Amino acid sequence: MKVSFYVLSDSKAQDFLGFICQLTQTALNKSNQSLLILIEKDDELSSSLDEALWAQEATSFIPHQRLFAKSDESANAKSDNTEVATNEQLAPVLLGGYMPADFNGIVINTTAQPVNTFMQATSNAQPTRILELIKPDATSVQQGRDKYKHYQQLGYELTHFKV
Repeated sequence: MKVSFYVLSDSKAQDFLGFICQLTQTALNKSNQSLLILIEKDDELSSSLDEALWAQEATSFIPHQRLFAKSDESANAKSDNTEVATNEQLAPVLLGGYMPADFNGIVINTTAQPVNTFMQATSNAQPTRILELIKPDATSVQQGRDKYKHYQQLGYELTHFKV
């Protein structure tokens, strides 16, 4: 599996949502695969990213769906199906804190955990590519190093970009 690390500059980190939207649009343009943006259980980031994806220009609209935890009762009113079984039932871009069963697309990981942690929690999930976002602060850089070592031990093909 290919894993690309994007080490963000201070200016890109300040516009984190904008960078995620730009990377999402680029990935969609270059591939016909579905895309999952993994986030920590952070309602603020989830809500902000949801709004940012909806607010794209009409010519670059990013169709997406938020994945809600089964225990999130308030989310049930906002989502048609909170217990999604397979990737085929979903929008091209998914936003959430877990990986759906049978997911086999591109993952943008904004969490501190390697994607394999999320793969183990579901059945048959086999992402084709992982895009890791690393902010320039010391904590994020260390988490990025830890994830790099983890993926390296698994024999994944690793690339590194400073943006």
